[in-house]
Amino acid sequence: MDYRHLGRTGLKVSPLCLGTMNFGPETTEQDSHKIMDMALDKGVNFFDTADVYGRQPGEGVTEQIVGRWLESNPGNRDRIVLATKVYGKMGDGPNDQKLSAYHIRKACEDSLRRLKTDHIDLYQMHHIDRATPWEEVWQAMEGLVREGKVLYVGSSNFAGWNIAQANTLAAQRHFMGLVSEQSLYNLSARTIELEVIPACQALGLGLIPWSPLGGGLLGGALQKAEGGRRAGENMQKQIDKHRPQLEQYEALCGELGESPADVALAWLLHQPTVTAPIIGPRTAEQLGGALRALDIKLSEETLKKLDDIWPGPGGQAPEAYAW
Repeated sequence: MDYRHLGRTGLKVSPLCLGTMNFGPETTEQDSHKIMDMALDKGVNFFDTADVYGRQPGEGVTEQIVGRWLESNPGNRDRIVLATKVYGKMGDGPNDQKLSAYHIRKACEDSLRRLKTDHIDLYQMHHIDRATPWEEVWQAMEGLVREGKVLYVGSSNFAGWNIAQANTLAAQRHFMGLVSEQSLYNLSARTIELEVIPACQALGLGLIPWSPLGGGLLGGALQKAEGGRRAGENMQKQIDKHRPQLEQYEALCGELGESPADVALAWLLHQPTVTAPIIGPRTAEQLGGALRALDIKLSEETLKKLDDIWPGPGGQAPEAYAW
């Protein structure tokens, strides 16, 4: 496994991150444990979850599943980099969501309890909270880091200027600030190339793309639909919208002799600042398939063809839209 530094830190993580969103809602606890066992056995040491995962508001179902896996395999805690998130609604009270110091501290304690661990390696803000000043956010995070309950802090779904503002104020407080950003990024969704990726490059954040297959669009959706497998209504709309691109894309993948899903993951691994795309397997077989992407090396010619099929916004801002 070719481990990568997470942004400007000395921390090394696998180039694929195991996402756990399906654990509970789509995947049984027993199968979830098998997937985590397999991931670790294959060298994947980066596990991502969130307090809101599990589709049972306030319960933290997915964190509990991960926690019971750690409890049953005590030696595994020191073999993984464990990431979770704070922001989402975890109760009916007025302070049971977002990024007040009050909620950050309580949410962290609750996540530690559910995960059955004494520290979180990467604590990510799941969304920007425009109502809470950065002085308050950083005061709360600094306290958690000082107490050893959190090692690194990351963001998710932030704009480029949010990242710049956050780390400017962190630097003024002599705090490390954000070390990673978790964003929507894939061949069909490249908006973050305008400002988020340049911000990550300038400030030393590792990029952790979520939805690397575009919700399944880039995973051979056209082949599956033509093979008689029914697509959901939303996916069928996406297929109809992008049919010409999908025809070119899946044909190119066929020429390469690789599956569309693996090419989509491999493309991300060739992009600047990307540390590890998040894969969210529902089965062990899906996890095994995703690992193939690590062995795919895309030529400059192939990368150019992919850019032609799935063009980005035209580069970074402001050149993308100004002279």
